[in-house]
Amino acid sequence: MGYTTERYTAEMSAEAYIVGFRDAERFVGYCQQCGNYGRRHGCPPFADDPLKMISGFSRVRIIGVKIVPDDPLLPLRAANELMEPVVRTLNDELLDLEQELAGRAFGFVGACPYCGGAPCARIEGLPCRHPEKVRPSLEAIGFDVGKTASRLLGLDIKWSHDGRLPEYLTLVCGLFYSTKS
Repeated sequence: MGYTTERYTAEMSAEAYIVGFRDAERFVGYCQQCGNYGRRHGCPPFADDPLKMISGFSRVRIIGVKIVPDDPLLPLRAANELMEPVVRTLNDELLDLEQELAGRAFGFVGACPYCGGAPCARIEGLPCRHPEKVRPSLEAIGFDVGKTASRLLGLDIKWSHDGRLPEYLTLVCGLFYSTKS
């Protein structure tokens, strides 16, 4: 299954991003409606206040990827197959940046790309099998990713219709970090 990708990035102060793009009550409320709430290590509720995860960082880098399938008539069930290799690549890049910049990465919602389809260990009350790799998404800590994509990246999120993929899929992730003085 072929596809092309386009990459978008934006950077801004962490404070401006938190003030302008975070609506924790609304987005964590959406998370509570999802069957993964409390059942995946990348999903809320979290042991610590999500603001503690990002406090002390002065900057945020937002990365977006538009995935355009070669076949415009693919069924919706093809989404994970298209996204999985891109998610893995971006997760690896985010983790490298997290190390390099001593920051905190935020990845993607959905199935864990590291557990090979196995149910999350959180369901059984066990620790994450890959804590060195798994990160919550920006949505999971209350950020409006649709607003982030459109206002910061110039990229509208498209939705499926009639059981078909939209014209493109959108991934948005981020990294909070501090500049060295």
